[in-house]
Amino acid sequence: MIALRSALFNALFLFSMAVFPWIGLMLPRRMTRPFVRGWTRWVLRWMELICGMRVRVTGLENIPAGPCIVASKHQSAFDTFVWLTLLPHPVYVMKQELLRLPGWGALARRFGSVGVDRAGGATALKSMVRQSREFAERDGAQLVIFPEGTRTAPGERVPWQPGVAALASATGLPVVPAATDSGRFWGRRSFAKRPGTITLAILPALPPGLPRAELMRRLEDDVETASAALPGGHPPPGP
Repeated sequence: MIALRSALFNALFLFSMAVFPWIGLMLPRRMTRPFVRGWTRWVLRWMELICGMRVRVTGLENIPAGPCIVASKHQSAFDTFVWLTLLPHPVYVMKQELLRLPGWGALARRFGSVGVDRAGGATALKSMVRQSREFAERDGAQLVIFPEGTRTAPGERVPWQPGVAALASATGLPVVPAATDSGRFWGRRSFAKRPGTITLAILPALPPGLPRAELMRRLEDDVETASAALPGGHPPPGP
């Protein structure tokens, strides 16, 4: 039954990914954000009705009213779109390659996204910081970044990328950690979509002005510990 439900969901999801961007690009720019939010809500609804995957969000009160940096655990494709329904003005910091995807790349740029050339070194980092700061100052945006740089399996730990610390230092914005166990239900490159409740836990913001090393240490510790403690989480591996 899981295989059948997963096949139906995957077909709908991939079809929507292929078609929706081109529809969105034909709409007036002012309608881009409502259109993308609507698509996201449809995907969440398909997850629930077809796959039996529900979403529980805790800690929404920890998101400041104005601009901030949301530093999220990244286990699943789910993590990349759920913030569109939770934040008033999300701007994603993402791999430059994603902005080159046909259809979705153009729609993401129109919606508001910052591309990062991971091979570009200090120049690319400065460009990412400059663009992100413009979005925050001009639009009051919430900057969504995945410091791991890639999706990881539950319980897996990889070195965190320093871009989030550079962003925090340059903008002076509070950093909001976010934990999740989404990979237990929608795994990386996994055909199966398993029933259950995905938990997204938004943790208290770290104060602005922390030294970079302390910010990275506290951020990683908070997110990894909270993710492992979620109902679908795994404790991190030992040393």
